[in-house]
Amino acid sequence: MRSKLFVPGARPELFVKAITSQADAISIDLEDSVREDRKARARADVTEFLGSAEIAATGKTVIVRVNALTSPHFAADVMAVARPGVALVNLPKAESADDIRAAVAVIEHAEALNRLDRPIGILANIETPQALHRAAEIAAAHARVVGLQLGLADLFEPLGVDRRDSRNVHAAMFAMRMAAGAAGVFAYDGAFADVQDAQGYSAEAAMAHRLGYLGKSCIHPSQIALANEVFRPSAEDIAFSLRVLEEARQAELGKRGAFMVDGRMVDAPFIRRAETIVAIARNLGLAQNE
Repeated sequence: MRSKLFVPGARPELFVKAITSQADAISIDLEDSVREDRKARARADVTEFLGSAEIAATGKTVIVRVNALTSPHFAADVMAVARPGVALVNLPKAESADDIRAAVAVIEHAEALNRLDRPIGILANIETPQALHRAAEIAAAHARVVGLQLGLADLFEPLGVDRRDSRNVHAAMFAMRMAAGAAGVFAYDGAFADVQDAQGYSAEAAMAHRLGYLGKSCIHPSQIALANEVFRPSAEDIAFSLRVLEEARQAELGKRGAFMVDGRMVDAPFIRRAETIVAIARNLGLAQNE
């Protein structure tokens, strides 16, 4: 999921364009992009789209950002989107493990009423100081949490933190990445609001990639290619990872521990990294399946 295209839930005319784009996933939004007086209409439009032929045809990952747990819309949103086409619910403003567990209870209830037999995962937003402080416990609160997503606008703007200072961005990214790693879930980068600044978007995405993030959100179709390029494994990384896995097989046969590849010592952590890179490459058709 290198790229995830944001789609306002109040703009149903954009749904098909989004699902047929080059983004790896789409994230339909029922929260900030939808005015209060349009919430119910947006829910109905999203529910209709989730049952459409376009969803089934693409096989693309579909995520829906619902309104916050404390809002009057949360339960209705979850009931509307607990459908077979949805892979993840993007939960905003979660600040504790208790928030996650409360959200899971509502999701489970909606799944039962809608007779959904495949559990929907949770992508939890980390977008407040409290959430960042508790990110590891949020990530580990329930097995349904598959990833954390960093929301720098909500995190930085109220505090007057300069988003253009890369040191600030790196500090927040690193903290959330370590929390996600502690819980064994993926870390995902959030939106970059300046659509005209392709260089700034790519630089922030590259920082996230170097920190082991899975991908970056896109708020405009022009950002999709930028994210896909940054999070695409390089030919050099793929070739090295394939050599690591081949040497690992030989080392196992020879009952060896650490070994050398291209002058570098390799042991278990490096093998796991190589496995991840090769899996991504094969999924993208950049390396042959065994």
